[in-house]
Amino acid sequence: MNRPAHRRARRTVGLLAVAVLAATGPAVPAQAQPVELIENGTFDAGTAPWWWTGSAPAAVTDGRLCAQVAGGTVNPWDAIIGQNDLGLQSGESYEFSFDASASMPVGVLAKVQLQVDPFSERLSRPVTLGPTPQHFSFVFTSDVNSDIEQVAFQIGGSAQPWTLCLDNVSLTGGAPPPVYVPDTGPRVRVNQVGYLPQGPKNATVVTPATTPLPWSLADPGGRVVASGVSTPRGVDVASNQNVHTIDFSAVRTPGAGYTLTADGETSYPFAIGDVYGALRSDALQFFYIQRSGIPIDGALVGQQYARPAGHVGVAPNQGDTSVACQPGVCDYRLDVRGGWYDAGDHGKYVVNGGIATYQLLSTYERTLTAAGATPAALADGTLRLPERGNRVPDILDEARWELEFLLRMQVPAGQPLAGMAHHKIHDQNWTGLPLAPEADPQLRELHPANTVATLNLAATAAQCARLYLPYDKAFGNRCLSAARTAYAAAKAHPDIFASPTDGNGGGTYNDNDASDEFYWAAAELYLTTGEAAFLTDLRSSPHHTGNVFSATGFNWPQTAALGRLDLATVPNRLPAAERAAVRRSVTEAADAYLATSAAEAYGLAMPGGRGSYFWGSNSNIINNAIVIATAFDLTGDRRYRDGALQAMDYIFGRNALNHSYVTGWGTKTPQNQHSRMYGRQLNPNLPNPPVGSIAGGANTGLEDPFAADLLEGCAPQFCYVDDIQSYSTNEVAINWNSALAWMASFLADQGTGAPVPPGACRVGYQQVAHTAGGFLATVKITNTGRAAVTGWTVSWSFPTGQRLALTLGADAAQQGPTVTARDLVINRRIEPGRSVTFAFLAASPLANPAPELFRLNGSVCG
Repeated sequence: MNRPAHRRARRTVGLLAVAVLAATGPAVPAQAQPVELIENGTFDAGTAPWWWTGSAPAAVTDGRLCAQVAGGTVNPWDAIIGQNDLGLQSGESYEFSFDASASMPVGVLAKVQLQVDPFSERLSRPVTLGPTPQHFSFVFTSDVNSDIEQVAFQIGGSAQPWTLCLDNVSLTGGAPPPVYVPDTGPRVRVNQVGYLPQGPKNATVVTPATTPLPWSLADPGGRVVASGVSTPRGVDVASNQNVHTIDFSAVRTPGAGYTLTADGETSYPFAIGDVYGALRSDALQFFYIQRSGIPIDGALVGQQYARPAGHVGVAPNQGDTSVACQPGVCDYRLDVRGGWYDAGDHGKYVVNGGIATYQLLSTYERTLTAAGATPAALADGTLRLPERGNRVPDILDEARWELEFLLRMQVPAGQPLAGMAHHKIHDQNWTGLPLAPEADPQLRELHPANTVATLNLAATAAQCARLYLPYDKAFGNRCLSAARTAYAAAKAHPDIFASPTDGNGGGTYNDNDASDEFYWAAAELYLTTGEAAFLTDLRSSPHHTGNVFSATGFNWPQTAALGRLDLATVPNRLPAAERAAVRRSVTEAADAYLATSAAEAYGLAMPGGRGSYFWGSNSNIINNAIVIATAFDLTGDRRYRDGALQAMDYIFGRNALNHSYVTGWGTKTPQNQHSRMYGRQLNPNLPNPPVGSIAGGANTGLEDPFAADLLEGCAPQFCYVDDIQSYSTNEVAINWNSALAWMASFLADQGTGAPVPPGACRVGYQQVAHTAGGFLATVKITNTGRAAVTGWTVSWSFPTGQRLALTLGADAAQQGPTVTARDLVINRRIEPGRSVTFAFLAASPLANPAPELFRLNGSVCG
């Protein structure tokens, strides 16, 4: 994610008004007796000079300062106790300590910060309190010379009133400088989820040794089942560690609780088997829980995530059923309810919603086009959604929730910039953490329309049209109309861009190059309609023949790869040589990623330099794996399948931190991602992020004050911390989970990793005549095997909403896009080398390319 405005915006979230009193003296040398900066921290002299807000009146009770904190506050800074006018010296280390208790389980923020706007933080730590007094101590190093600092306990945000008691508050200089050493567990780093029996199995060992080391693999009972020697790899650039690698791919016996030992260290346990079966559903449930505008049903996803609908015009919400623009932008209001909350905030963004929606739709479309996909894996009833049982694939139900929002963001006809899409809608000002959506009191605003957002709408709406027509003709047509309108509006206004400074209350998501979005939108419209104008536009784009697969992966600002991947995989009428070139570009990119993976000691398809680890790096790492997986779908070459599998090892724990980045998937997984909804680190009454949520990942930019202070000088893979305050390394986001969902579906389709033999059949499909709005086609099934086929069923999926009308020579039916044709009594037997042909009539409202994937009795035909 690229949201530079977050750094300033979230450094200043603790807004409050305080008075400046007097300065304190100079710092004391570290070797001298530490000087106490807090006055009356034991409260023996009453309450002065402590202050509090009106929502937390305080008094000394039994020698402690106790505050009666009002209920019904929203933000942490709505109730504060503090002391001002503390002096800090740059480079000096300080210890901040205190005793605290609360009348009920509650989370508070303990801060040392500037006491005037912008309230820059020197230290911010969430603590969880209860009835038993606890002692807390934190050490930090000041990066400023300042005499106007404060300690502040931010204690607002609870619906219920409660009592806070403090004692022994202390801030002293001369503390030993803090040294952050992450807990990296055993030095043998594995995929903590596990490995497929027929797949690659690699591990990395952190060691000072420079010569090969013996290793052993133990089964769940402790019996050694394999052994060998490691391969020294030298110093890994991404981690600055001396490492070896271990390959134990020859072990294929399924089981849970395997461990790998080398250099006196034993790995976390892992499994060998069909380990990814549930990941598809877990990764996708994130989107339902992130929904705006609908109550979340705890019976589906766990009661801890149940909540009322957010932003449906019910107080204290001020949206999203009738939202005005920012001042001076427009004079109308829009109903923009629904959609997904983008990340850790309550904003909704068309550009990030665009790629996330695309990846969910692509995950579904892959089940129609890839020979290795499981056709019904995302069918109705497979996910935890309220729409299950409506005879529509659940993943399409989920994607539609966002698509409806994207359509509502289109500028109405008759208005200036009609047909364009508004960039985003979010709060007028930043809110604090945690905050439930239904409790958000901020005014919501529409932000100006721009070209990039409009093309995101055009692309996803075009994709929507071909996929939803078989299930909801009216919605499919609505999507196509919106896509055409948006594309025309973007061509009329090709250079309107989002402001890089429009970041108060939400991320900027600015992108000043729309050429990639033009290519992506033209590709999707061509795939759906087959119209020459869109083909001309995509061919005229430099992205059609240029390299769209960068070493560090595609993402929301770089979307040309999305068009290229769909042109390669979705049936279309590109000339054979042109289609071959498109597909070759995918496999060549995959080859480059495989080469990168082989060169990286942790096996990921991402270069090791600092520039490869940035905001949301995990999604880019997965997106590179998606390209490799797509190459496997196109070719069936197992090198690509193995490469895609190995690329995901990094995500699940084979990394410098020995940390899986997906909640609940691995031994050590993130629990404290930056989110207003999943704020258990700040409030024990709130949940952790749901299982299947991926964290943003290592980011050398350290674009939040918590990470900048804690991780300064980190090697790239160490630039991550599982703390709710580190939004630049540890946020959740829909475009990160959409990448995970696509890859999770691919991983689950691999089962145990055993190769699937092709069927002994060949299917010829030919359109022999066309009528108004329809066509006549023949299907010829040839038995290429050595045994007769007695009784046959052939199936395929129409790519662009075609609809079966009449069949001759077979008994056929259609469900959604999928046609299933069965033999008649007179033609049920096909001898070796012989064929059976039948014909059908079908309607074709859009493009009408031939299906490219046929199955005979469940086996894929050549």
